[in-house]
Amino acid sequence: MGRKKQKQKVVLPPELPPEVPEDEIEVSDEDLEFVNKNRDYAGFVSKLDTQSITRHVNRVADAKENDRSVNVKEDDLEFRYEKQLRKKSLTTDNVQHEVDLVDALPVKTLEGEVYYRKVSTGSNQSKNANVEDENEDVGRDNGVVKLTKAEKRAKQKKLRKEAKKQAKEVTEVEEEVEQSSQADVLAEVEKDLTAEETNEQKKHRLAEIGTSMLENPEGNIKNLKEMLQICKDGDRYILDLGLKSLLAVFKDIIPGNRIRLPTEKELAMVVSKDVMKTRFYESTLLTVYKAYLQKLMSLEKVFGFKRVAIRCICTLLDANPRFNFRDSLLNAVIKNISSTDDVIRKRCCDTIKSLFTNEGKHGGEVTVEAVKLIAGLVKDNDCHLHPDSIEVFLSLSFDEDLRKPETSKADNKKVKKKFYKTGRRNMEIKQSSADEKKKSKQEMLSKTREEVKADYMAAAFAQDLNEKRKIQSDTLSSVFETYFRILKHTMHSESEANESITGPFGEHPLLAPCLNGIGKFSHLIDMDFMADLMKYLRKLAGGSDDVKNPSDRVSSRLTVTERLRCCIVAFKVMRNNLDALNVDLQDFFIQLYNLILEYRPVRDQGEVLAEALKIMLCDDRQHDMQRAAAFIKRLASFSLCFGAAESMAALVTLKHLLQKNVKCRDLLENDSGGGSLSGSIAKYQPYASDPNLSGAFATVLWELSVLSKHYHPSVSTMASGISNMANANNQVYVASISPQQAFSDMTLDKEKFTVKATQKQSNSKRKRGNRAPPPLAAAGGADKEAAVDENVVRTKLSEHFLLVNEMEENERLRRELDRTTLAVQLYKKYKKQRTM
Repeated sequence: MGRKKQKQKVVLPPELPPEVPEDEIEVSDEDLEFVNKNRDYAGFVSKLDTQSITRHVNRVADAKENDRSVNVKEDDLEFRYEKQLRKKSLTTDNVQHEVDLVDALPVKTLEGEVYYRKVSTGSNQSKNANVEDENEDVGRDNGVVKLTKAEKRAKQKKLRKEAKKQAKEVTEVEEEVEQSSQADVLAEVEKDLTAEETNEQKKHRLAEIGTSMLENPEGNIKNLKEMLQICKDGDRYILDLGLKSLLAVFKDIIPGNRIRLPTEKELAMVVSKDVMKTRFYESTLLTVYKAYLQKLMSLEKVFGFKRVAIRCICTLLDANPRFNFRDSLLNAVIKNISSTDDVIRKRCCDTIKSLFTNEGKHGGEVTVEAVKLIAGLVKDNDCHLHPDSIEVFLSLSFDEDLRKPETSKADNKKVKKKFYKTGRRNMEIKQSSADEKKKSKQEMLSKTREEVKADYMAAAFAQDLNEKRKIQSDTLSSVFETYFRILKHTMHSESEANESITGPFGEHPLLAPCLNGIGKFSHLIDMDFMADLMKYLRKLAGGSDDVKNPSDRVSSRLTVTERLRCCIVAFKVMRNNLDALNVDLQDFFIQLYNLILEYRPVRDQGEVLAEALKIMLCDDRQHDMQRAAAFIKRLASFSLCFGAAESMAALVTLKHLLQKNVKCRDLLENDSGGGSLSGSIAKYQPYASDPNLSGAFATVLWELSVLSKHYHPSVSTMASGISNMANANNQVYVASISPQQAFSDMTLDKEKFTVKATQKQSNSKRKRGNRAPPPLAAAGGADKEAAVDENVVRTKLSEHFLLVNEMEENERLRRELDRTTLAVQLYKKYKKQRTM
């Protein structure tokens, strides 16, 4: 209503060419040839709608006849310019701007102006206007064709049908989308349900097959392939369960010996049904077992399944070390013996230790192979492995008479010759036929005895002594080859100027287990290598073979604990080979004397220091008087600087030395000039590197008086007891606890250290400066625990630290006195120069 009907403008086509009869049309051969070659390009002509074209042409012709009275402008160029100007004015007038709803935030320019982002809304109207102008222009130029009422009704009807058809298509598409989404959801739910049901079915099937295999392995051996097929499932839980189920089955049904498959010649022979059944069982077992191992080897490289695979491999190797494919299992275990994963490394090390301790399962063959593989692993990784990979050697056991030469009995015995006298003649009777029969009979008896002995050894699974000796010799050679390789690598890395590459396990991770192993098996080392071994240990401990340059030491980068271990190993080797070695151990005493000062409780291991004190100083060995006095003085100073455990170990060693060296008890005297036996050195040198040059007899053990007031009752009791040894006249060595035992007891005592709480009423008027220090707990002696009063502990602590403060104050006053004396001397010199 009120809408202006848009007049439909029609662009008139160009005038048609004059009609020519078909008879007069001449077509050349070239035209025919061109059309035949390009038929594909002329195919659109056959598809033209000739009826619509005809109707359109007729309608245009009628319009021309009706509009002949209209005057057409003569100047078309001028009209076109006016039309373009009209279009521009319409576009500029009809375009309106609105704020953009997507980006409605204002923008502030650098000049301070704020504006909003806008979008044009009159673009569609301008387009419609342009279209109308064009249609009007065309109408002005070429005329207008008006639709009839019938054509308008047909057109509207057609538009309604198309709209209904589009709406129907939209509804159908929406219904299809809804149906497809519901179908997808239902499919996913059904898939999850079927997956859970399938997993439950697989679990029950694994349990059924495992039970049947344990009941009758030979009759149900075919089911192993089904179990292996379940292990190939993509589900993680089912795969884990299948591997463990197969592990339990194989662990139970695998025999204790190897299975040898029959050859082609043996397969061609006719055998009984039982033999055929046994062959089928063994072949199926080996086939499935091999496929199972291949699956484990492939999963061992996958991060998520590595622990499960290593667990199965270690269990199979430990349970059946004689079965087939032992080498593959052993290689996999040795490869992961130095893994960074603690769980995997511990399981592999436990498996190797079990093989070393239970050699009856395999007769020692697996031991030799494992030791050689570990030696190759150390060589390939340039001694940068975890210490546990070498520490497994400590589980090995060797016969004590392994290095002793064999005593073989003489096989050929001398035959006594019989001589007979007959009157004057002494004739030698030759061997008769009867003697030959006796000899052959004896040979048959000895041969029969050997056969019976061999059958008995085979039935009893006992190992031949010669074979066992050979296996142990090969094992020991590989072990010491590895140990000496580690020592040489340490020497080489220390002697180089450049810094060695530090691996994930430290700079020298294998040195500590190597030294422990050498100390344990030192009695089995060949004497030809003893000199080189002692030379390496002396260099690693900190000594030097170069007399001209003694400061060039290769142990500058070794820790105190590692250098102490070198000293311990040297003394163990010396003690186990006392009859064959004649080595001076003075260098090791010097290193121990210097390492006592370098010890730090947190950085170094106190157990190793206590072991060194026990082996080097407390064992049954008579020490030089000057050296013993130097160690006594240094241990007393050492006791003042560290905790109760270190102090107790040092005091126990000090007491041992005083009991064995009676003359050293002169250090307990309080003479003004030191001990009565000052020796050749008149003054004590506390920082001397050689204990023989320290002059310890020129001082006294004043540290004991301070230690007698120690806060720990055990230390104070031990110090008081040592101080009273000066009045004892007995010279007999009295056995006591070792430094190791004292250190461990005090360490445990420190963990059990408890505080005896005393409830007191708080006084609000008490000043902060007069507050008592926090209470410290005290423990009993080494034999029993004793509850100590808090006030006693506080009193001892105050006395101890008061004495220490007084000593520091004395040192400060001495420094001031030295500076004043020096200033006075300089002033005197200056005054003397002026007078001259």
